[in-house]
Amino acid sequence: MSFEDKDNFRKLSLNKLKFYSNIAKIKKDKTISLKIYELIKIYKPKKILLYIPLDIEVDLRVLINKLRKQKNIEVYVPYMKDKSFVPVKYRLPLYKKRFGIKEPNFSRFRKTDKLDMVVVPIIGIDPTYRRIGFGAGMYDRFFETLKNKPICVFTQLKLCKSDKIITSDYDIKPDYIITM
Repeated sequence: MSFEDKDNFRKLSLNKLKFYSNIAKIKKDKTISLKIYELIKIYKPKKILLYIPLDIEVDLRVLINKLRKQKNIEVYVPYMKDKSFVPVKYRLPLYKKRFGIKEPNFSRFRKTDKLDMVVVPIIGIDPTYRRIGFGAGMYDRFFETLKNKPICVFTQLKLCKSDKIITSDYDIKPDYIITM
């Protein structure tokens, strides 16, 4: 695998994702969120890690608000810490942090707590279905720390898939990919 290939694929995919109009994006956000919600109804996870979206990612904020109203579900989002992140309970207000990502204030996540489902934004995948993200490796490092493997769902507005294998063994794989 060539790092240059992965970098080029990432740049091409980011440019492709930036071209979607807001009108089309709103419809895709809603459709993808509904598909994630259907998986939630099937698996009935108690603790879910979602994410606060960047402009080119599927916007899950409506889904987050819907899940927060359900008493049997705890919603977590990533809180960047060093070269990875820790899951923290979603709560307002959100603050813009590194890479322009919004986060709530830090709150403790007990290491004994187990996530049942994790929804992960992607830039793309390759033929092995491993994740190509922004290149910082945060989700890969986070998954290495988990003792139990949660159900992993990748999301993307439009699937960007490389024809060549450009990922490494440590790049995470999903149980589901939900895209348009």
